[in-house]
Amino acid sequence: MSPELSLFGAACSMNTAVLFSLIVLYVLLIGYLGWRGWKRTRSGQDYLLAGRSVHPFVMAMSYGAAFISTSALVGFGGIAGEFGMGLMWLVFMNIAFGIVVAFLGFGRRTRSIGQNLNAQTFPEFIGKRFRSNGLKILVALIIFLFIPLYSSVVLISGARFLQEVMMIRYSWALVIFVTVVAIYVIFGGLKGVMYVDALMGSIMIFGMLTLLVLCYAKLGGIVNAHQALTDLAPLAAERLPHEFALGHRGWTVMPEFNSVWWWTLVSSLMLGVGIGALAQPQLAVRFMTVKSTRELNRAILVGSVFILCTAGSAYMVGALSNVFFFHTDKGIASGVRQLAIEAAGGNPDLIIPMFIREALPSLVLYVFSLTMLSAAISTMSSLFHVTGSSIGHDLCRGISGMRRDSLLANRIGVAFGIFVSVVFAMVLPPGFVARGTAIFFGVAAASFLPAYVAALYWKRATRIAVWSSITVGVSVSLFGLVFLHRKEAAGLGICQALFDRTELISIHPWPFVDPFVYALPLSILTLIAVSFFTPKPSEQHLRRCFQRNK
Repeated sequence: MSPELSLFGAACSMNTAVLFSLIVLYVLLIGYLGWRGWKRTRSGQDYLLAGRSVHPFVMAMSYGAAFISTSALVGFGGIAGEFGMGLMWLVFMNIAFGIVVAFLGFGRRTRSIGQNLNAQTFPEFIGKRFRSNGLKILVALIIFLFIPLYSSVVLISGARFLQEVMMIRYSWALVIFVTVVAIYVIFGGLKGVMYVDALMGSIMIFGMLTLLVLCYAKLGGIVNAHQALTDLAPLAAERLPHEFALGHRGWTVMPEFNSVWWWTLVSSLMLGVGIGALAQPQLAVRFMTVKSTRELNRAILVGSVFILCTAGSAYMVGALSNVFFFHTDKGIASGVRQLAIEAAGGNPDLIIPMFIREALPSLVLYVFSLTMLSAAISTMSSLFHVTGSSIGHDLCRGISGMRRDSLLANRIGVAFGIFVSVVFAMVLPPGFVARGTAIFFGVAAASFLPAYVAALYWKRATRIAVWSSITVGVSVSLFGLVFLHRKEAAGLGICQALFDRTELISIHPWPFVDPFVYALPLSILTLIAVSFFTPKPSEQHLRRCFQRNK
């Protein structure tokens, strides 16, 4: 055997050994933290709210890890490869709304009212605040119907990463993710979830900052990398497919105002996902897990730094990957210079995995794989937990009238939510990750945000008004997705079948305006109008809701 082959074999053996050791250590840590959560879970409140005694650092890291998933790092990172650095505005909106406004404006009151009413889930919080068991069931039903869509795109993004980077089958990647998450979510409850999330969040910060540094090093430094990306601007209209190039002016500037590209970036991604973060049930429930409001204030800085380091790095690398793919033939069979979306075969979900595989050394690649695993697992665990609690605690308990929580019912609910998410992950089309995330965030905001704000701040809001607001938010969102927004309407084909046209209104820019843009205002107006025409809530109940506690 030649010396070169011997060295190659030794390197492969070393890499395999390193990868195996990392995976074993990783699984052991997850297993230990899941076991620790299981040991400390002895009641329904432990399972659903971690006993209301979580450390602020753990809560902040868990919140961030549940917020930023592989759908953000892989899906939205790939979208940045198409749109460019304009997507960085989403990072700032996530920090402004998802962290600062959420913690300062929503966190303290959510925790206080939730404790006063002994609410243990988001649907129960809304139901008890407006004294309606039916309202609790409605919110739980919406969560059950829509969260599997979001959890499935998280599954898809993580599985696509493993498929592309580790060169394994997509179906096997799904099995790996689901098995690991199911073990500690089903048995550990929210304590197990939050312990593991804190570990995952720490890994994600280290991994994403490392990726950003290596990306700049690969492209010749910060100045050279950004200048090279700016110089690619003429290729936006020349090389991208026609529907992608409408309004695209390059990867370091915003798209042309009022163009197709501008409306997609601003209405669907920046507004829908940025503001939609305020109404995420899996995030809101974390406000009810801390000992006091002081812990919430301490968590703001940790959460803000987390999003900046993780999502910010992913979006920057996604945009800069165009420079790498265009100026190197590595990994491109034809040897033709390609942009990121071209190199990925038109599927933005593959841009970040391909860049990591082609640009990073194998040893670094293995370490970074744990970052992506962490991002996927942390968010999936939170989504599966809130789905399970909605089924086991809110739907089953609300419909059957049980007075006590059943850990078995909650765990069965989690298992059922996992099953539905896996089915979605197997049938959804390629390139759906970012869009699926935007759909869920938009529907959640239009449905829950007005009711959530009213529950915290407006004592005049009535039960019937909240019912009406949520119903309008869901209905208008679905109508927009089926009949107005071209991407979903064309894909579903219902509008085409009924009216022989892709969408009902084809006048620009309506086919490209996200339903969130008009569904949320209509939901707000409905809440306000109906509240003034229905009887005021009970003063005694309001005093109970808003009494002060530590």
